Order: sequence, then C-alpha cells, then structure tokens
Amino acid sequence: MIKRGRILRKNKNIREMVSENKLHLENLIQPIFLISGKNKREKIKTMDGIERKSIDLQIKDIKKMVSMGIKSVIIFPSIEENKKNKNATEALNPKGLIPNAVKEIKKQFPELILITDIALDPYNSDGHDGILRNGKILNDKTVDILVKQAILHAKSGADFVAPSDMMDGRILKIRNNLDKENFKYVGIISYAAKYCSSLYGPFRDALNSAPKSGDKKTYQINPANSDEALKEVIEDEAEGADMLMIKPAIFYLDIISKVKANTYLPVVAYQVSGEYSMLICSSKNNIIDLDDAILESLLSIKRAGANLIISYFTSYIAKKGLIKT
Repeated sequence: MIKRGRILRKNKNIREMVSENKLHLENLIQPIFLISGKNKREKIKTMDGIERKSIDLQIKDIKKMVSMGIKSVIIFPSIEENKKNKNATEALNPKGLIPNAVKEIKKQFPELILITDIALDPYNSDGHDGILRNGKILNDKTVDILVKQAILHAKSGADFVAPSDMMDGRILKIRNNLDKENFKYVGIISYAAKYCSSLYGPFRDALNSAPKSGDKKTYQINPANSDEALKEVIEDEAEGADMLMIKPAIFYLDIISKVKANTYLPVVAYQVSGEYSMLICSSKNNIIDLDDAILESLLSIKRAGANLIISYFTSYIAKKGLIKT
C-alpha cells in the first residue's frame, strides 16, 4: 500500500488544515420577522424557536447578534390583514413597518448589512407575489410597484434590496430607477432561481401570506428544470444584479453548483423555512443530532458553491459558538 488517505484524517488539527470548505459567520445571514406594535412577540407554530417580533424587541436581538459577530440580516414583514388589498398599497407606505424598521435598525447599527425583501405577497390580499386579475398575474403592473418599493427601501437606508417575486424584467427596471434616484450604491440581491417548492409552508405561516387561491407555478421555476434556472440567472446578471440567489438550498445543490460555474458574481443560497423545520423536528424526535446536522447541511451548501447562506440557524450557531468568526 503506497496511498494512505487516512494520514490526512488522523487528528482534528490535520483535518482542519486540509479542509476544503469552511463556514464563517460573516457568510451567514439571519432572517427576521417583524410585526407592528411595541413589546410584541408571536410564536410561529411551524418554526419552533423562531418568532415574529416588534421592532423594539428585534433591536434587542440584533444588538446581541452584532456582539456575537453576525454581520447581516434580511427582514420580512407580517402585515395585519386589514392593511392588505388587491393592489398591495401598504407596500408603498413610507411610514409602514419595513421603512420604519430599516430607519431604526440603521440608526442604531450603521455597519450592519441590512437586506430587504422586494415582493408583494406580504401586502397582497390574494397572497401572491404579483397583482392578480382574473386569475392571472400582471407582470408589468407588478414590476412598476416593485420599483417603487425598492426605491422606498433605499430611501429608508437599506444596503441591498432583494426582489423575490420572479417577475420578468424587474431587475433591469429596479437598477435603472435606483440609479436615476441617485441610489447607485444600493445593491440588488436577485432571487434569480426561486423554485416552486413545497418547502415554503412555514415561511408563509410566519407572514400569513399563503395564496388565497391557485399556486405560484406561473412565475416560480419548475423543480424539474435546471437549464431554465440558469437562463434566469444569466438574464438577471445581465440586467444588473449584484448577487444571485438560489432558493431553496438543500434540494437544489446541483443548481447552486451550476450557477457558480457560470458566474463571477457572489452566489447566495437560502436555507428555507421547510429545511429549518425538518431539522428541528428530526432533532426533537431524536433522529439526528441538531448541531451536527446544521453544520453538515450548511457545509453541503457551501461545498456546492454558495458564497453566502441565508439561514434561520445563524443566531443559534453564533450563540453556541459552532463556528468561528
């Protein structure tokens, strides 16, 4: 025997020395769910350990996150039903939940990288990412609203806007209008390959944003397709995206890898709510060790090619010291 692979595995220090992929807190992004009011918190029954919180409570949490080394958050609103309508007008309210949260967070944590979601489903009484008329999504009308939403978030202080709607042409229009409004350095993280997945259920519970009728198959990508995802990614890059996101992550590692091989832009993967809840439920039933499973899942995403990972486990990882900064 002249080849002994175990030489490079014989102790922890050697294994770490030759590790091909490493996780860093700087590369993880914590999602946050916001609700209006003060000193309010609500449990999410399908996402054990994750809560909707009012801005004042989230500020306290963010202070802890920053002290632990977390560099970035992405925020999502849970809007009261009486503020929703078919035109998603609350999305453009300058005194709304997200603009107020962005201003307050950036005021207290100016160095924190703050990402906002650009989509209409939290504000739309139909529960869709676009304006729905006679059972059909109106692409161009939706894009016009998304552009205004992106500008509002930029004015409030967002570092990046992240269009998650999968409407055609929205990246180009958002980029052009941000530049026109002198927000040339507000970045765009495009949900470039967002699949029509079964793994979004807990997230929709968190935002109370499930579609009231129909599904999202006419705008989110068919899970059977990979070339289609790459086409969408190439188009979004050409339209001015600064980063490219694939969502979900674990079931789409091949897509992450394929995108990474075809771009020089940073690739972002979203470890979605269903992925989070599957690991939590498996741990609670003593099927897996949670800490080991979290790290293995994130390493698989990193190994596939993701530069950044949005994960609900980010704060948990930092608190337990599972990875080093």
